[in-house]
Amino acid sequence: MTKKLVLIDGNSITYRAFFALPLLNNDKGVYTNAVYGFTTMLLRILEEQKPTHLLVAFDAGKTTFRHSKYKEYKGGRQKTPPELSEQFPLVRELLNAFNIRHYELENYEADDIIGTLAKQGNEKDFEVAVISGDKDMLQLVSDKVTVNVTKKGISEVEAYTPEYLTTKMEITPDQIIDLKALMGDSSDNIPGVPGVGEKTATKLLKEYKTLENLYEHLDEVSGKKLKENLTNHKDDAFMSQELATINCESPIEIAVDDVSYEGYSPQQVTNIFKDLGFQSLLNRIGVEDVVEEVQEELKEIKFEIVSKVDSKMFTGEESLIIEMLSDSYHTAPIEGIGIANKEKAYFIPMEVAKDSDEFKKWAEDPTNKKVVFDVKQSVVALKRIGMDLQGVTFDVLLASYLLDPSENNHDIPAIAHRMGYKSVLYDEEVYGKGAKIKVPEQDKLADHIVRKAQVLHELEEKMNEELSEHNLYSLLTELEMPLALILAEMEHTGVLVDVARLEEMGTELKSRLTEIEKEIYELAGEEFNLNSPKQLGPILFEKLGLRVIKKTKTGYSTAADVLEQLENDHEIIPKILLYRQLGKLQSTYIEGLLKVVDKETSKIHTRYNQALTQTGRLSSIDPNLQNIPIRIEEGRKIRQAFVPSEKDWIMFAADYSQIELRVLAHIAKDEKLIAAFQTGQDIHTQTAMEVFHVSEDEVTSDMRRQAKAVNFGIVYGISDFGLSQNLGITRKEAKQFIERYFESYPGVKSYMDEIVQEAKLNGYVTTLMNRRRYLPEITSRNFNLRSFAERTAMNTPIQGTAADIIKKAMIDLREKLKDEKMQARMLLQVHDELILEAPKEELEKLKEIVPEMMENTVELNVPLKAEYAYGESWYDAK
Repeated sequence: MTKKLVLIDGNSITYRAFFALPLLNNDKGVYTNAVYGFTTMLLRILEEQKPTHLLVAFDAGKTTFRHSKYKEYKGGRQKTPPELSEQFPLVRELLNAFNIRHYELENYEADDIIGTLAKQGNEKDFEVAVISGDKDMLQLVSDKVTVNVTKKGISEVEAYTPEYLTTKMEITPDQIIDLKALMGDSSDNIPGVPGVGEKTATKLLKEYKTLENLYEHLDEVSGKKLKENLTNHKDDAFMSQELATINCESPIEIAVDDVSYEGYSPQQVTNIFKDLGFQSLLNRIGVEDVVEEVQEELKEIKFEIVSKVDSKMFTGEESLIIEMLSDSYHTAPIEGIGIANKEKAYFIPMEVAKDSDEFKKWAEDPTNKKVVFDVKQSVVALKRIGMDLQGVTFDVLLASYLLDPSENNHDIPAIAHRMGYKSVLYDEEVYGKGAKIKVPEQDKLADHIVRKAQVLHELEEKMNEELSEHNLYSLLTELEMPLALILAEMEHTGVLVDVARLEEMGTELKSRLTEIEKEIYELAGEEFNLNSPKQLGPILFEKLGLRVIKKTKTGYSTAADVLEQLENDHEIIPKILLYRQLGKLQSTYIEGLLKVVDKETSKIHTRYNQALTQTGRLSSIDPNLQNIPIRIEEGRKIRQAFVPSEKDWIMFAADYSQIELRVLAHIAKDEKLIAAFQTGQDIHTQTAMEVFHVSEDEVTSDMRRQAKAVNFGIVYGISDFGLSQNLGITRKEAKQFIERYFESYPGVKSYMDEIVQEAKLNGYVTTLMNRRRYLPEITSRNFNLRSFAERTAMNTPIQGTAADIIKKAMIDLREKLKDEKMQARMLLQVHDELILEAPKEELEKLKEIVPEMMENTVELNVPLKAEYAYGESWYDAK
């Protein structure tokens, strides 16, 4: 079999990828566009070239042996953007995941490494392919060496063989160096001969073959000015020839045989793709190979498939896995149950477990200690079959989340592998993924589930050590796990939806959309596809003559941010914006909610993601009830469809007033802020007085609105640019607002400065309840990356503490309702708001209890304030 050596110019491809793609960053704020482009190119190379030997070469530094000959070599190049510099280490990390060798050599360029290995490969009868964006590499072309030059960014390559090169450029590979010597290269600052371009240089080489021969016959060259330039710049030409020559004898410490390539582990690559946020590339790699590879490493384990549950199976300290193949655990079938203790492991088929009194007795016994993965999911799953899970002492999911909230994969196998336990396969290796997911035969299913159950014990022990070391144990056991049980109860209970009212709203919205559509057509003077940017753009910017804000590859941009800038230019624009808002309400919320209503109970059972956000906030999915738009009345009205589940009950909502600003006052210890909250002063009016230097009675509603934007902007680490966009003012005015704010509240400025320094020292920040958020980018040389981390350092303790406070309030309130033997129950949590339902006769008590629990859950330097409302629907409780 012919050996295939592929040599990739790492610097060239990474540079081209960076400039070919818009700036992208992952969920950690890390720029990834160059890495993404490089990766797509790499995958194509692996698929098309099928190398047996592979190396990626990089430049080692800015100085090479060529600089000793000509110190201005590459002198005209602009400094590498920091957003690109930061990505080179990621490219190398990616190559490691692909098991691809990469190499650099001090004082030499990537070209020299590639040239040396290409020569070796040629001599050893390898088929050699060079991949680069640099046409200098064409001098390497031979019968056995093909140079693939990228064009149009990195999406296309042009393969140069000797024949193709001669046809396209009318010269041979040997003449490439002399071509460069004559015409120079502005990108490398190689001077060449003035007045000689590619066309003239090619003509000279066709006639005289080599640079040396040209100068031997210089008197034969026609054209006075050309001959004069060649004569006067002979030294430059020969120096340029030397600079352009790739050193194919560079002193590299590797040989062709050292760069053999046997492929990559899909699982390793999957991990780095997930870390980088390359979800779209996951389908380009399979996991079939890794199944076999990992299964060979797995040691056989002993377990029993149970046909009847026996009390002798339990020691009082078990781990429990309730396996479902879908995240939608409210409806997903349970495929089986795994139980393990220090002595033995068991697989209990679902049909056995659900009919077993012994299993129910064990599950509901609080004295039987249980380690689980995702206590909320486990509780809800067993509630569905009439069992009330008790005695959970440790949750591996929540522990993993607290230890590293920035990690985006908290599945058992991923956690186990990160902690050094390789005894568990990834779910996709057992079940497949996407449309190919299926339940395997029982033996394979049981083996996988039991392995998960067994590793929980190992993980608990190791995680407990880390939690204690980082002072996070009480956060897990006193806040997150008790909260998970409350959330499980809320999810299982669900919230009742008036389906008829929701459908009626849908009909009303459709009618309203039709009206607005007609009004838009009248203003446009014709009918067109309102949802097509290609048709809308010409109407707005050609027919109506509105100013063009932005263009895309396909025409005019009609994105929301563009239209918002044109809102006052023509009456058609506000109507288009409203049409889009109402259209989204109709499709995403009205139709979306109707799809997830339980047909039998008319209830919606959302799922709260407790292990997702890095600040500790809960998020809601399937459906997202935290995201129903309430800035427009049509959006607020959707809440009319959420009603009490029992007759003569009411909906009761309570929310914290300005909780994040109160937390800021406490953390920053700013005297003015503290005084304003302690005296009950309206904080936005207070800030307006400070920022605009006016008395209280001179504060206008517009001043208060701007002050409010500044107040909340500070909490979120807003920049002068961001504030200017929010308020529609100049960047200079926004900068002055922020400066005046910090002059007025010096404690806040001191806090901001100190927390950034603390983050740089520790690498993380914490909330008042010790929740951590790691900020590895806080010391980055990349300005944008570092700035993002600094803003995060400032606002995470505030947002995270606010999130922790409402979580603790939910726990305290649940206990109080239980102690008072009240029927009222929590249904939803939406950011700083709690929604309950309760019998009307409990209303007076709720008015007293709910604010009391919410306001006294923690003690701050300023009072917490909770406001409440109630009514026949969630909409009325406002």
